Amino acid sequence: MNDSGRRQGSSARSSRKDARRNQQALLDAAAAVFVTSGVEAPVRDIAAEAGVGVATIYRHFPTRADLVVAVYRHQIDACAEAGPDLLAAGPTAGRALERWVGLFVDFLVTKHGLAAAMQGDSAGFEALHVHFLERLLPVCTELLEAAAASGEIRSDLDAYHLMRGIGNLCIGAEDDPRYDARRLVALLVAGLRRPN
Repeated sequence: MNDSGRRQGSSARSSRKDARRNQQALLDAAAAVFVTSGVEAPVRDIAAEAGVGVATIYRHFPTRADLVVAVYRHQIDACAEAGPDLLAAGPTAGRALERWVGLFVDFLVTKHGLAAAMQGDSAGFEALHVHFLERLLPVCTELLEAAAASGEIRSDLDAYHLMRGIGNLCIGAEDDPRYDARRLVALLVAGLRRPN
């Protein structure tokens, strides 16, 4: 391969890397706006948060459903990847679990409205749910087992029930400004601690 071919290959890889980075920035911005304003937030608000034009968002995500689904998948993956990092960072497995639950709650708050955005696409919704369980159940299980092994929390619970309980506490949080799902989830997590 000549120098020109190497430069073109390097340029194409760099361009793809930039496109992925831009898309990640858009997804992060959309997630932040969804947390505060819900999935029906105006696209111009997401564009402003991301520092791009509205056309850039539509170029990446032609429909709102495309954007919502992409944010949902992005957050599932980010939440899954955060678990082992939090566990490694400490200071304790119990604290790592608490921090991860906080991320999980933030994720669930953005999830509400997903069903409306995907109206009529039950197969797509089911695929997302499967992805959700496949990625997050093992991470939650690892955190619970580590915290139980260290003696910080009870050992008689499983990840599915904890995640389901947290999910149920988050329902309706976006519709009632007086309802503080994070506070109730914190009480739930406090209840996991072993009695002294």
